[in-house]
Amino acid sequence: MIRSSGDVAEATRDVTAGVDGEGLTDFYRDLHRHPELSMAENRTAALLAGRLRAAGLEVTEGVGRTGVVGVLRNGDGPVVWLRGDTDALPVREETGLPYASGRAGVMHACGHDMHVTWLVGAAEALAAARDAWAGTLVVIGQPAEEGGTGESGAAAMAADGLHDRFPRPDALFGQHVAPGPLGLVLHTPGLTMAAMDDIDIRIHGRGGHGSRPEATVDPVLAAAHVVTRLQSGVSRELAATDVAVLTVGRFHAGAKHNIIPSEAELALNLRTRVPEVRERALAAIRRIVEGECAAAGCPRPPEIDIAYSLPATVDDAALDGRVAAVHRAVFGDGAVVDLGPVTGSEDVSLLAPADTPYDYWYVTSTPQDVWEEAEGESPAEKFARVPSNHSGLFAPDLSVVPVGVRTLVSAALSVFSF
Repeated sequence: MIRSSGDVAEATRDVTAGVDGEGLTDFYRDLHRHPELSMAENRTAALLAGRLRAAGLEVTEGVGRTGVVGVLRNGDGPVVWLRGDTDALPVREETGLPYASGRAGVMHACGHDMHVTWLVGAAEALAAARDAWAGTLVVIGQPAEEGGTGESGAAAMAADGLHDRFPRPDALFGQHVAPGPLGLVLHTPGLTMAAMDDIDIRIHGRGGHGSRPEATVDPVLAAAHVVTRLQSGVSRELAATDVAVLTVGRFHAGAKHNIIPSEAELALNLRTRVPEVRERALAAIRRIVEGECAAAGCPRPPEIDIAYSLPATVDDAALDGRVAAVHRAVFGDGAVVDLGPVTGSEDVSLLAPADTPYDYWYVTSTPQDVWEEAEGESPAEKFARVPSNHSGLFAPDLSVVPVGVRTLVSAALSVFSF
């Protein structure tokens, strides 16, 4: 039986009444001080596993190398999966916080430490209130969402038997901390995040002395023309209504001032929303790179490899509508906002078994004083100027710790039997 949003909101208040907000905040600070990169989240996984075991869940570690799965069977009823990602980024922290990262050049700049905290809080709250719901809760601590090792942690967990070793879900839920006015819950039914491709390019030239360029084929010059021309592949070949974002994230060539190198390397990142646009963009990239190399007289064709890809994230519209209604009942009508799809990407959809509905939303977290002091009159102007995910200045307001616990708990209760 599907309960009303008001019933779920009331049940959420009861289930989360005993949440230890201070203890969870301390847990978050500890995670933030000890960030770990993709597929090296050993300490984080151990802490998560320990909290889940203490709450009464059956815990399996090492799923997809450093993934954690906790299962709580609580009678007959639906199966709900709650997912949080665990990895940090190779970013130098610049926040100056007293609990700033203790690892040089590594930081939870995307907020996955908050995701783990929310996951623990939701699991503990639901485990402590088993008389309020019936079904099976599966908690997933997923590594390597950032793909820092060239692989998706969700794909690694699926390859390690996630879909067969554990109860199959009736619904999968995930969420992300995000910049924006404190405490909003951002929902978008259907397409919510873009597909993503990382593309590695190697351009072959003929090296030589910097004083005799006529005896060389300069790959730096060819690569520079590629970088410039690639932007026209987006702006002039795709319709204005087609969304595609192409970024050159790395340009590497040479080792000394007076040497023309024999190779140049580019690393591209492409974001698209629909398969047809993705295929057109990839074809344009290949044609432009090959054409510029031919024009430069490169002695060998370029190497163009898609190193890493993720599909678009498409929320189940009916499930998202139900959860958004519940979140309105919990937090108020004005707290739930639909800003439409974003060009960020996620691997959460790879966790879901075939035909499993999933829903993914955002919880905004910019401290109120930071938001108010940001330049700009409109929310869009301010949003562009406050620290964002992947910034060394990204620092969620700690008051969102209980907010994210309630969003997860209420989503789970919207599916569980009462």
